[in-house]
Amino acid sequence: MMRKVQRAIVELKAGYPVLVSNGDEAELVFSVEGLESPSFRAWLGELDSSTLRLTLTPKRLESLGIECAGAGGVLDVPLDDRDDMAAVVETVRVLSSECAPQGGFFSDFGTPGVIQEAGLVLMRQGRLLPASVSVTVPAAAWSDVHAALYAQDLIKVEARDVLAFDGSVAQHLIRISEAQVPLEGAEETRFVMFREGGGLREHLALMIGGSANWPDPVPVRMHSACLTGDLFGSLRCDCGEQLRGAVQSIMAAGGGILLYLAQEGRDIGLANKLRAYSLQDKGLDTVDADQVLGFGEDERQYGIAVSMLRSLGINRIDLLTNNPAKLQAMRDGGIEVGQRRELLGKVTPHNRRYLAAKAERAGHLLETALKAGGH
Repeated sequence: MMRKVQRAIVELKAGYPVLVSNGDEAELVFSVEGLESPSFRAWLGELDSSTLRLTLTPKRLESLGIECAGAGGVLDVPLDDRDDMAAVVETVRVLSSECAPQGGFFSDFGTPGVIQEAGLVLMRQGRLLPASVSVTVPAAAWSDVHAALYAQDLIKVEARDVLAFDGSVAQHLIRISEAQVPLEGAEETRFVMFREGGGLREHLALMIGGSANWPDPVPVRMHSACLTGDLFGSLRCDCGEQLRGAVQSIMAAGGGILLYLAQEGRDIGLANKLRAYSLQDKGLDTVDADQVLGFGEDERQYGIAVSMLRSLGINRIDLLTNNPAKLQAMRDGGIEVGQRRELLGKVTPHNRRYLAAKAERAGHLLETALKAGGH
């Protein structure tokens, strides 16, 4: 089951569709990015459908001014002019990710079924834009679908397996490899790599200092990967400064662990983070930009971090964080947390708005930094 879902996610990221079934029902599911691929046009011709089914998340609907109490909403997008597919693709893109106007046909959203819910899970696990496009498979098209399945040109997954996969990733964590990697200011550091059971993501534990001399509780930092900040020194955030500051603080405390988690952009993925940056340039703050794309204010889950600490034999920690949600996640996972240690970066004209939004809207404890940085 897990392997099939994993393969389906890879196919979607490559621009190919996936057949998602639920009993006698089946739909061909595409990512929004996949609508630009030749495969989309080819399959649309085979299925001879008059509509696309667009499924959006509750947060995306909320950004459109639509109340949603369930798992999202489904809208039928008509294919009136197949010669102008660019217009159809643009319509879907705007409905999925732009600051679209409220009202009009937006009220026509229906309730998603199990297949549509599974489509959203596949997008979420692939860090794709969280909107799925699907087409019902009519009876006349099943011979072509079966031929594609037999030739392995198409992958089929059961909706129930996709939904089960969403909750099982953190339960299957494998310790893969490790090596000494001396760091500036922390020469006695060992990198330990973990891979999720689904094989899609890898995380690192940095064992800083000699473990025999670690204090009890063990100082721990959970750091979500930020390519733009950690590697390139982006001024839009304080992530790179926090990363290097955490290594220094842990070393100064006598050693401990830094968990480097593959959760780019609060776990929306790099492509979506760049989309959110573009929306922020139009005036939205970081929380609203993520919501326009269909995400919550923070998509991260920390079961992986709990599993990593368990694998390393760590049950008592002091946590370096400004985020109360991380404290609660550790306690909920059975990790005893002693103290919260503040970890602040510099406030600059480039990141002040970002940090203020985290403090005011996401509850991060950044008052000290924001006051020190001026108004």
